[in-house]
This record gives sequence, C-alpha cells and structure tokens, in this order.
Amino acid sequence: MSRLQSWPEPIIRVHELSESGIKKIPENFVKLLSDRPSEMTTLSSSHVHNIPLIDLENLKSSDESIRDETMEIISKACREWGFFQVVNHGVSHELMANARGVWREFFHLRLDEKQKFANSPITYEGYGSRLGVVKGAKLDWCDYFFLHYLPEKLKDENKWPSLPISCRQIIGEYGQEVMKLCERLTKILSINLGLNENYLHTKFGGDNERGACLRVNFYPKCPQPDLTLGLSPHSDPGGMTLLLPDTDVAGLQVRHGDDWITVKPVPNAFIVNMGDQIQVLSNAIYKSIEHRVIVNSAKERISLAFFYNPGGDILIKPANELVTEDRSVLYLPMTFNEYRAFIRTKGPCGKSQVESLKSPR
Repeated sequence: MSRLQSWPEPIIRVHELSESGIKKIPENFVKLLSDRPSEMTTLSSSHVHNIPLIDLENLKSSDESIRDETMEIISKACREWGFFQVVNHGVSHELMANARGVWREFFHLRLDEKQKFANSPITYEGYGSRLGVVKGAKLDWCDYFFLHYLPEKLKDENKWPSLPISCRQIIGEYGQEVMKLCERLTKILSINLGLNENYLHTKFGGDNERGACLRVNFYPKCPQPDLTLGLSPHSDPGGMTLLLPDTDVAGLQVRHGDDWITVKPVPNAFIVNMGDQIQVLSNAIYKSIEHRVIVNSAKERISLAFFYNPGGDILIKPANELVTEDRSVLYLPMTFNEYRAFIRTKGPCGKSQVESLKSPR
C-alpha cells in the first residue's frame, strides 16, 4: 500500500486554536450530530464511573484465596470490560508525575519549538494534530506526540523532544519501567487463558521482535465541548495499552453495552486495555473495546498511552489451544503490519476494523 508523504490539508494546531480565544470551533472539528457526546456525558460528573480496579500487591499475598480472587477479577475485567485500572504496579509514582509534567511543559512550548518535531503520515513519529489521511475528514480536538521504544531499529532518541532539557531522560526511564509492567501483565493474561505464562510474550515476538511505542495526547480547553471529541471512537489496533491519565480531569469514555462510561482515574493508577491483537490471539475471549475521549471547556488534559504490540512481521491468529468444537476459529491470520496497513488510511473508526477480520463461517 502506498503512503502519503504529507498531510492532505494544512495542519491546524489545536492548542493554538484554543489559545487564540475563539468562541466557536472551526467546522471541520464539529462532529456529525450522531457522533457528538451527549450533554449528560460532557457536563455531569454524576455519570463518571470506575472500571474494575486491581491491586497487583494482592498477587504477592500469602493467602492463596486472595491471589486466586485477584486473578479472577483480572480475567473477568478482560472478558467483560476490556479495561481495568491497576495500582501497586511497581512503577514509581514520582516517575509517573515527572513524565506527565515534562510532557505538559513540551506542549506549552512556543509553536516554533514544537514544529521542529512536526510529523508526517509516513511514520506518524513526532508532533502531530491529526490521525488518518482522508481529505475533508472531521478532526479531533487533540495535539499529540508519537515515538518508538521497540524494536530497537525503530527507536531514535533524536526524534524525541530536546526541550524541556530533562525530557529525553525521563521518556527513556518511563519506557523501561512501563515495559516491565507490560511483561508482568502479559504473563497474568496468558495464565488466565490457560496458556503458558510466556505465551503472549512469545507471540508478540519475544525480547527481540516485540514492539512498544508512546503517544502523548494533549487536549486543550475547548469552547464547545458538546460539538466535538478529543479522540473519536476506536479500538486500539495493537496488543495492550497502558494509559497514564491526567489526575485533574476525566476524559476517557469506554463503551459498555449501549452506554458510554466516563472513567474516573484512580490516583497513581494505570488504565489498562486490551488491543485488537490480543482479542485475535485469545479468539475473542478477551475483548478489545471501543473507547473515545471527551474534552473540557474549563481544563486542558494530558494522557500518555503506551502501546505494547506484536512485532510487525509476526503472523497473528487465535491460539490453537483456544479453538474447540464449541469455539471455532474467529479470525483470519494477519501480520500486525498488514493489519496497520489495513486501517492506516481510516483513522479511528470504532470496532469495525477488528470485526472485519472475522473468518467467514
């Protein structure tokens, strides 16, 4: 598939729009009526809920029943929600705060400093303000920065922000620590599926081929939050996502049944969600759930999404052990690179992307 070398239209930096003092958002940010957040979800804190909360310290308990109960809570969360929050996860709270802080500083730099890292649709690496390359598409109220950690051949610290001065060091430390948590969680997910604890790690490509990247999302204040979204409904195409949310304002909404549930972040917690590749590998036992982001007229918001993925050339298909007479193969085999090419030109597009991979009956 050929890729565009540049964006199809001039890029609009959302932070600059927000800071300009506009009272109405441009028409290309106004969502169709059916796609807008309801007044209820944008304005009422009474509709903020919590997804399942997991205390990973319980897995170290000397009481076997506590360990078993915690594993079951995680399993149920993956099967019914596709999302959960984790506390006592081993990542330094100071490092989490520093990571949030240094990225907030970056997005508040002068535009000419940020523009030094402006991205293109070729790799999306760097400072960006749109996803997808469809001309005339409705845009999201968000600026972002995207970078690679793994595999090593894709990692290029020269593409990471050079300001603030501590940014590159903190980004590197943060990636190392969150990677350890991902390794721990994939072992838990594998065991809960009845598989070898290293199953997902191996299927992702092991130490040498697995992928990891970071997208930092910055949602500036919006004068008309009822007309737009910070991020359109989508499921994550990769393996698993660990989100470090803003502590001051909620914004993530998760599809649960017919409702959009606004997640209330727990202090010092990560929000974990299953991606499309884990849904495929688990033969849809674990669910990759549609989610979106609402914006706020009074407060900006920042979040760090760490994507833990299979290697690009590894064929992903349901685990043989999870295919039975009662549960046939649900998905056609496809490499992660092929899957990304499949969805690249669409931008966020709900759950249709992974459901379209289902094997014909």
